[in-house]
Amino acid sequence: MDVILKYFPELTEVQIQQFIKLKELYVFWNQQINVVSRKDVDELYLRHVLHSLGIAKVQPFLSGSHILDVGTGGGFPGIPLAILFPESNFHLVDSIGKKIKVVNEVASGLGVGNVKGTHSRVEQVSGNYDFIVSRAVTRMDSFVEWVRDKTAKKSKHGLSNGILYLKGGELTEELQEFPKATVYPLSRYFEEEFFETKAVVHVPLKFKGKA
Repeated sequence: MDVILKYFPELTEVQIQQFIKLKELYVFWNQQINVVSRKDVDELYLRHVLHSLGIAKVQPFLSGSHILDVGTGGGFPGIPLAILFPESNFHLVDSIGKKIKVVNEVASGLGVGNVKGTHSRVEQVSGNYDFIVSRAVTRMDSFVEWVRDKTAKKSKHGLSNGILYLKGGELTEELQEFPKATVYPLSRYFEEEFFETKAVVHVPLKFKGKA
């Protein structure tokens, strides 16, 4: 928990208590339904929570914004971001039902009312969102095809509406067909060795849905 407070010292007491309880809930639910490796449970705050919050360092979310988390697994990055931005709305989607069960149970246990978990393929999800977030569920070209019709028309943040993707490793080849993509190395914000090869990739997407 100290590593979270190191980089987010302005947390309210409610948020601090939610982040503390978050680990208790994941330890419990991970014993029932394996969503995080045992090693990663031991390093949950660094490898999952702080990693998820890297998106917040690149683009904080405004009150009333709508965020879609695709392939959320057990709730990352959506649940840590939902704690950090209680006035934003988070829709967490995964095609594996037992993972969404964990999402809904953890959200309920934390008392966060701004999270909705849905068991579905993202292609079947309707709605328009300010940002679509995810942790490297597939290559960028495939991911863009899944979500290209899901961005809201009007951008109200510093970055244009679109994708905020947590990725690791060499990205040059994968991003060649996305000239407007911007890579934000997480080592710019976090000094721990874990983040040396991690980044947030922003890909703006034009509105294609119904107004």
